[in-house]
Amino acid sequence: MRESDLYPAVKAHLAAQGYDVKGEVGAADVVARRGDEAPVIVELKTGFSLALFHQAIARQAVSDLVYVAVPRPRRDATENVRLARMLGLGVIFVRPRDGFVEVMADPGPFRPRKSKAKAARLLRDFERLRGDPNAGGATRHGIVTGYRQDALACARFLAAHGPSRGAVVAEGAGVPGATRIMADNHYSWFQRVARGVYDLTEAGRAGLVDWGDA
Repeated sequence: MRESDLYPAVKAHLAAQGYDVKGEVGAADVVARRGDEAPVIVELKTGFSLALFHQAIARQAVSDLVYVAVPRPRRDATENVRLARMLGLGVIFVRPRDGFVEVMADPGPFRPRKSKAKAARLLRDFERLRGDPNAGGATRHGIVTGYRQDALACARFLAAHGPSRGAVVAEGAGVPGATRIMADNHYSWFQRVARGVYDLTEAGRAGLVDWGDA
């Protein structure tokens, strides 16, 4: 669809709600009036883009009722719709095959829902990290997490002391969850050599070299 192909569908949708609709008014693609109400402004584009959001934000200097209208995307557009909501913009999708209009969001103040669980997890992750290993970006092998640091502490202990019981590693490495980390063995660094006793694998020794700066 071209931008001009969007206009008839958008105009018909607004006209059905009692608006007087005109295209290309000043800098705006579409302007609709209904009595003494604030004007509705719609910016038309063939797809989501930074330029579209910039244009729509500029129209908010004229009216609080600003929409962006695009052909219905073939891929998931949830993040673009969410961004529009955050900016106080409405979103209109136009189905190319028949011009069906679907309003995905109306303009209005954005009030993000806070998640106590996510906030608590973020703080736990923060407290778990030793130092600031990801300063300036990830290490050459990837992001360093608190879990990986705990696994490295266990690996260093085993490299220095040889096969050890989980409780001994937990105390010596300062990692309360050492037994669970070694048993889960997410990085293939550990092997159980006896009941409750763990040792390093070759992958674990390589991990100590690769992640030595963590």
